[in-house]
Formats: sequence, structure tokens, C-alpha cells
Amino acid sequence: MEGTRFLPLLGRVLIGLPFLMSGLGKVASYGATTAYIGSVGLPLAPLGWAIAVAFEVGGGLLLVLGFRARGVATGLAAFTLATAIFFHNNFADQNQMIHFLKNIMIIGGLLQIAHFGAGRYSLDAHRARDPKKVASATA
Repeated sequence: MEGTRFLPLLGRVLIGLPFLMSGLGKVASYGATTAYIGSVGLPLAPLGWAIAVAFEVGGGLLLVLGFRARGVATGLAAFTLATAIFFHNNFADQNQMIHFLKNIMIIGGLLQIAHFGAGRYSLDAHRARDPKKVASATA
């Protein structure tokens, strides 16, 4: 199994980087993003923008680093499900159906991380190897 030791890291990077990039895109396009959020009928578009940026930038970065990966993956899975339901629900439009299914697949990968953890090459694993860091994090 030594040949697969980097797969959890690769998986976290492949899932986390698109979140990070999408969130940074939202930072750069506040007006367009809040207009899109409002166009689907959601109230408080600026709050929705802030929540999306926090989940995508913060969650994406934490996932890539493997810091508190189980909880982060669970939160991102819930966020991704909400995104699928609110923004990709027009199944008559094949593009929207593809985006919906893509989100469902991302949720599957996130649930794997939530269950199995971040893997050997992560801040979570590093903290677990150093008892002082674990003790100070729980204090």
C-alpha cells in the first residue's frame, strides 16, 4: 500500500483547489455574484456571498492543508448540497443537470474524507503525531 500513500493528499487537493479558486473568483466579482444569488430568489444576497466566500476560500484552503479535514469536509458537503439544490435545479437544462450531478459527485468525495480523514500528509496527521499540539488544541 506504500504506492497509494499520496492518494488522500491528491484527493484533498483535487477537491479543495476548485473550491478555493471559485471562492477567490467570488471575491473578485462581488456585484455579479450577489446579483446571481438574488436572481434565484434567495434573500440577503450579500450575506450569501460572504457565506459562499467563507466556505469556498476557507474550506478549500483547510481541505488542501488537511486541517480539521473531517469537519471541514462535512461542512463543504452540506454547502455543496445547498448549492446544487438552489442553483442547479433546472433539470430540463442539460447544463444544469450536469452541474447538479457534478456537485453530487463532489459530495461523495467529501464524505469519503469526512469518514476516512485527511491521510498521512496533512496537518491533522502531523498534530496527531505530536501530543503537545493535540493537548494544546483541546485545552
